[in-house]
Amino acid sequence: MIAKLKGLLDETGSDWAVIDVAGVGYLVHCSSKTLAALGDAGEACTVYTDLQVSENDMRLLGFAEAAERDWFRLLTQVQGVGSKVALAILSALSTGEVQQACANGDAATVARAQGVGPKLASRIVNELKEKAGALPGSGYSGDSVTSVNTPAGKTSADAVSALENLGFKSAVAARAVATAQGELGDGASEGELIRVALKRAAG
Repeated sequence: MIAKLKGLLDETGSDWAVIDVAGVGYLVHCSSKTLAALGDAGEACTVYTDLQVSENDMRLLGFAEAAERDWFRLLTQVQGVGSKVALAILSALSTGEVQQACANGDAATVARAQGVGPKLASRIVNELKEKAGALPGSGYSGDSVTSVNTPAGKTSADAVSALENLGFKSAVAARAVATAQGELGDGASEGELIRVALKRAAG
């Protein structure tokens, strides 16, 4: 499975980009936010990818951040949400906004995405509410919203996973790590985050 592409941005369209990796051009379908983050043609870029294979098609989806890919995978697990609808949601909302909408049961925010009606939006937030705190909701757009329940970045995600492995619920682990990161700052190591987060989660 192709998990990541690192190369040069060859060209872009309304919902796709071609990434040149050592002379091979990969067509990847992207949200508008990812396309904006990739830069200009000829520039170096990295995309995290998800390969979808169906009976009649093989499609590579590209994301500027791993968090966006994780949310894409979650969204497409909901009945009625295919890759086009998931990309439309991630084009209309930052990952932080999707996370908050699901955590708060805010179907109206999700329904802002093109092709998402009220019924589907309600299904999305209802099915993903319990999972919302377990994923980082960081966004690369300046207007992204990051919940206190959503520590961003790989170090924080690993710390959340460590607490979950110790028996803490996802939401409790995520909240404790977010609190620890707020106290320690962005440069905190995974070990420091875990040590402080354990105290907060147990307190």
